[in-house]
Amino acid sequence: MSDSKKYFELYDDVYIAGRWHLSAPDVDVHGREIDPWQFKYGEVVKLEAAPLLRMVRAGSALDFSLTGLTVPLVNGRVVSVFEQLGLEQEVQFVPTRVEGFTEPYFLLNALRIIRCIDDARCDEVLYWLPEDNRPDKLGQYQEVVGLKVDPVKVGTASIFRPWGWTVTLIVSERIKLAMERAGIVGPKFMEA
Repeated sequence: MSDSKKYFELYDDVYIAGRWHLSAPDVDVHGREIDPWQFKYGEVVKLEAAPLLRMVRAGSALDFSLTGLTVPLVNGRVVSVFEQLGLEQEVQFVPTRVEGFTEPYFLLNALRIIRCIDDARCDEVLYWLPEDNRPDKLGQYQEVVGLKVDPVKVGTASIFRPWGWTVTLIVSERIKLAMERAGIVGPKFMEA
């Protein structure tokens, strides 16, 4: 493994005092249901209207936070960081309305899923098996503890979800450092 290619799981800091907590993006501004899981497929999302995020717990807005179902929500400062890094081909920013706020927010939709989990270096991995009676998940990860990725399999990607474990979002060290330099409030990084 090359020391020069580091990747990080991107979380939000749930311990920021007085911060907001938001619902999953499951309805649009007209009250119509939308599929919140579509933001985990690694594909461009097409919606009839902007998603509406509701407050689960009111509080201070963050530059970066995870909504229900761990869908990232960002403001224009984060969009600007990604644009400065030239990552427009790797992400989609979906305009989104947050209940009680007039500022523009965006759901960050990673457009790549990469088969890159390094099972041997993870603390623990469990797979869905036939006896679990979930044919839709057979062969995918049921649990990943201490996630580690194989940088060789990642290639040149800067942001992605790992195949079979799309509940997490992975970013390159380049993104991590750029967000830190910009003073983005809300993200937390764990080396993968």
